[in-house]
Amino acid sequence: MEFSHGDIFVGEVIGTAILILFGAGVCAAVTLRHSKARASGWVVIAFGWGFGVLAGAYTAGPLSGGQLNPAVTVGIAVDTGEWDQVPLYLLGQMVGASLGAVLAWLVYYAQFGANEEPTLGIFSTIPEIRNPVANLITEIIATVALVLPILAFGLTEGLGRSGTQTLIVAFLVVGIGLSLGGPTGYAINPARDLGPRIIHAVLPIPNKGTSDWSYSWVPVAGPLIGAVLSGLIFNAAF
Repeated sequence: MEFSHGDIFVGEVIGTAILILFGAGVCAAVTLRHSKARASGWVVIAFGWGFGVLAGAYTAGPLSGGQLNPAVTVGIAVDTGEWDQVPLYLLGQMVGASLGAVLAWLVYYAQFGANEEPTLGIFSTIPEIRNPVANLITEIIATVALVLPILAFGLTEGLGRSGTQTLIVAFLVVGIGLSLGGPTGYAINPARDLGPRIIHAVLPIPNKGTSDWSYSWVPVAGPLIGAVLSGLIFNAAF
């Protein structure tokens, strides 16, 4: 399906903003001291991100196809060889991710105002054990586990016509979070990590702590490497 440049940008901004609103929102709900959902756990976080993918991708789908993730965009481009619209998708995704982070902050404005602990984990990923090589490998593998199935889903024509492909991708994200998210927090999406990290750096959150720029390259490079590998594997195997 062909989308206009304007629709691509608007769709990716809106869809990615919804994704991050849900995702950062559930992290805030579980993390912030005065949230009613405090300490409700990793399963809640995994499903919150999955529902964010569901809502964002279905909303953006008619406008841009609802890619919402530079890794998905790059993986598709490696597969198809069509790169002309990639910068537009990436720009929309970065703007949308930043906007979604601001919206999540506004939803929990009072809780952030009473914050007493570092808050980067609400916005971006933090490795449980800081080992750049291991962390990079985790992000590469987790991204292949996302992008390669998405490319394969496109071979099943009925999934696209029925609209269930997006639903399946949402459950795929939940599964990745539950199974592969423990080491790094499963960025698997450069815009999802970098946009909110920038917003965390500039927001006036009390006691927010560092934005950890020394780690920030891992959740960008890992997913992009995984995306390229996914496209190459798909071309070779299917």
